[in-house]
Amino acid sequence: MKKIIPAYLRVIVLFFIIFGLIEYFIDSGDRPAFLKFPMVNVILLVVLILLIAIEAVISAADNIVYQLLPEEEKARLAAEELKPLRESVWFKNLMKKLTKTVPIEEEGSLLLNHDYDGIKELDNNLPPWWVYSFYACIVFAAIYLVRFEILGADNQEMELKKELAQAKIEVAEYMKNAPDLMDEKSVTQLTDPADLAIGKTLFENNCAACHRADAGGQIGPNLTDDHWILGGGIKNIFHTITNGGRDGKGMISWKGTLKPKEIQKIASYIMSLKGSNPKDPKAPDGDLWVEEIAAAEAK
Repeated sequence: MKKIIPAYLRVIVLFFIIFGLIEYFIDSGDRPAFLKFPMVNVILLVVLILLIAIEAVISAADNIVYQLLPEEEKARLAAEELKPLRESVWFKNLMKKLTKTVPIEEEGSLLLNHDYDGIKELDNNLPPWWVYSFYACIVFAAIYLVRFEILGADNQEMELKKELAQAKIEVAEYMKNAPDLMDEKSVTQLTDPADLAIGKTLFENNCAACHRADAGGQIGPNLTDDHWILGGGIKNIFHTITNGGRDGKGMISWKGTLKPKEIQKIASYIMSLKGSNPKDPKAPDGDLWVEEIAAAEAK
């Protein structure tokens, strides 16, 4: 017997519903459950086989029942299957329940005493779906009024502001423990000899070509004095190494080439070279930088 939804489509829809429920309820972290847990694939395969088997049993049962029907009933079912969807019995019953319409031949009982140039008015009932939707809107409006206007619950704008504020707190906390997400606002100076040793190696491999191995300056400025073109201090040095110097004549950006943690070590090593007085240093460039003055300006 003909079904509105084909068997293969029912199998596919049910399979993916079950698949979605498995993925939802099984905690597999950042990987899909069927990739992290091989047993899930076995379960899904069994489910698929069961769905196909159930559809096969239902189809066989329908065929047996159909064969046992009298010829008149078979003819009636065959005629029913040839009808368009809108003319089928179940569709008409469904629409009647949804709209509560009166058959055309009975519309005379709905006529009102209104006649406008031969145009008559019917007193049809409102469709139940519309009436219930209207009642639902009234209930929703009452709950909304009490919740937001009387009890003072947060509206969407306030919820957004609170979520953004909480997100900033969480990002800041996360960046404290995630060195590779460090920036010039969160960077701190390192003083551990092991970190400075790594910073020295990184400096010699990447920065010495322009600043000399002793940081006395060559193409780039002297990094051991108190004069800085783009500002001194750990935060400014970190920012300059990360984003590069002045447009057109400053050094390149090392973002992407060096990790933030590596840039922190280089900047800390440069800070440790202050006052080291290398041989034949380059003349001072930029403005005098004093940490105490910078701290006062920041306030």
